[in-house]
Amino acid sequence: MRQFLVGLLMALAPCLMPPVATAQTVQAQQTAQTAQPPLAIRRLAEKTVADLPPGPLFWRIDNFSTREQAQAAAGPWALVAESAGKVWLFTLGPAGGASAGGGRVAEVGPIARVAAAHYLLRINEASGPPGSTTPVHMHAGSEAFLVLAGEQSIRSPHGVLRVGPGQPEPGHGAGMAMQVSSSGTEDLHALVMFVVDADQPFSSPASFP
Repeated sequence: MRQFLVGLLMALAPCLMPPVATAQTVQAQQTAQTAQPPLAIRRLAEKTVADLPPGPLFWRIDNFSTREQAQAAAGPWALVAESAGKVWLFTLGPAGGASAGGGRVAEVGPIARVAAAHYLLRINEASGPPGSTTPVHMHAGSEAFLVLAGEQSIRSPHGVLRVGPGQPEPGHGAGMAMQVSSSGTEDLHALVMFVVDADQPFSSPASFP
């Protein structure tokens, strides 16, 4: 009889023990399923300047046939970059300007000004499949966008802003918590323009209220 009870308890043991390993496995699978891939960020160009143009600021975006032509047309607040098989000239200045020899793509602004001793102008490229995203972060200055393909969502404490192909977006100013993601049905490809305080961290972790 004793041997029978011991055998019965051994047989029932797996059913009586809490399924710790199984729960951990399910949790790991759920985490893997809900984890979002990171948005790929690539720096294309940057420069540090001592001051900014006067008045309201806009990013003027032009295409050129060659990098040499774009560099010849670049002024003190301009950056030349290559992306999507094209040569781009990004010029910070007042609205309505022109770049000699360039083909106008867009004008983005007005963008928020920032007071600093030195300024970093930077152009990044953001790309990724639907669902890819950045961590919640903020910058010590403004971040503007031009979406080339896909759809980009910009989440902030003010809500979610969706930007489609061909759309320029002035973005937010310094210290605004944000999270950028690829929210369309195809891969995102966007160009991102920054004017930030060169003496502060370019990007810092942030959180939403």
